Amino acid sequence: MRGIACAALLALSGCATDANIRNAIEEVNREFKAQYEEILTTQGTREFRAPAKDTVAAVERALVKLGMRLETRDADLGYLGFAAPAPAPLTQDEWKEVARTDLPMMQRLAARHIGLPAYFISFEPEGLEIVINATVAAEGRSSEVSLTMRMRQVKPPPSGMPRREYAPPTGVRMGLDKIWAAIERELKVKGRPL
Repeated sequence: MRGIACAALLALSGCATDANIRNAIEEVNREFKAQYEEILTTQGTREFRAPAKDTVAAVERALVKLGMRLETRDADLGYLGFAAPAPAPLTQDEWKEVARTDLPMMQRLAARHIGLPAYFISFEPEGLEIVINATVAAEGRSSEVSLTMRMRQVKPPPSGMPRREYAPPTGVRMGLDKIWAAIERELKVKGRPL
């Protein structure tokens, strides 16, 4: 059955030109980017009642415990850069929830340009890393933490389809919620969204 589906996809994909595929990916990127920026505006920054030094250490511990590896650390700037194979910091079950929620939107957007083959597209975390950047700024006796989240391709996807640049919106929301909760546990204080 899978072989029949793959053969049908190949036959149908012959109708999609490179320009159609490029336009589909650009539209998905525009929508995911717009939602990403909106999410960061409301969920991307928190204030914690803790000194910057303690907050930097808590951010590092929290993200490492969520499966991220520290790539860059500049304590003077309050900057930490992390990466891990996708879908970290989400679990596989959480990733399935992201796909159930956001894949239909991605397929509808792509279908405007490539038609029926869009409904054979899936989220492929294989070959991607999630990159999270954290910046901690001292705010008197408190600290302000800002997070960003992007995807980085480390190898081509199994399907060979081009990748989008932005993570699915539900994945960004879930990832941020999970990170904030982990930082709060490390600091043992509740953060306040800015």
